[in-house]
Amino acid sequence: MRATGEGADRAVADAAADPSATAPPPVPLAEPAEVLSAGLLLTPARPANAFEETVQRLLQSIRLGLIAPGERLPPERELAGMLEVSRDTLREAIGSLADAGWVVARRGRYGGTFVADAPPQRTTPHSPAPPADPSALAAELEDTLALRAVIEVGSARRAAERPLAASDRERLWQAYRDCHDVGAEQYRVADSRFHLLIAELLGAPSVIPLMADVRMRVNAFLDGIPLLAPNIAHSDEQHRAIVGAILRGSGDDAAHAMAEHLEGTEALLRGFYG
Repeated sequence: MRATGEGADRAVADAAADPSATAPPPVPLAEPAEVLSAGLLLTPARPANAFEETVQRLLQSIRLGLIAPGERLPPERELAGMLEVSRDTLREAIGSLADAGWVVARRGRYGGTFVADAPPQRTTPHSPAPPADPSALAAELEDTLALRAVIEVGSARRAAERPLAASDRERLWQAYRDCHDVGAEQYRVADSRFHLLIAELLGAPSVIPLMADVRMRVNAFLDGIPLLAPNIAHSDEQHRAIVGAILRGSGDDAAHAMAEHLEGTEALLRGFYG
């Protein structure tokens, strides 16, 4: 039987009651909750830059794990409607991504456009690597960290203050579990999905692309440093604290837990890039 929102609440509360616990108790799930829709970032592009913004939205959806390697993109007609662009513009965008190795076209009864099984891992025109010049690098890092703090701490607070449906509470718990259970190779994707979900829970659509942009910028920096097991374990505890505060409806605790979480990442990035 799938865990209910109340079951997720109890699991977080039980885990929080034992400060020495390194992992929360398991929550029995017959099947994972759908944490994020693949169409979350596939929102209308502005006409003046329809092609560029179509490429950006598709890339963000792939890089942040909303459409996984090997998964099919929505059908052309549906996708063009989601993005509010012409099918010609969509075909140009998809063709460009295919040339760059991000997607592949498959023919036949079960054909369509699929994310490449091994898409490029590093830079793209819409997700550049940090600058090489030391002064520019420092400025870009501080700008990214400041923007992240403003968006993510505020998002955690508002998510806690907003009444959440049982299904949303379950999705939040599932996003936490995904981060806890996933292997190192997929950790960045699961972590991004966790933070994106908090933005979605606000019910303020304009926050979602801002969160996606800042996650892309942060991930570009994180891609340049090692994935450290102690830091992942610490982040797991902090994720649990964030989830617990949101489920309790404590805006102050959620903001504090998120700020503490971000400060850990900031310390690592300043250490490696400083």
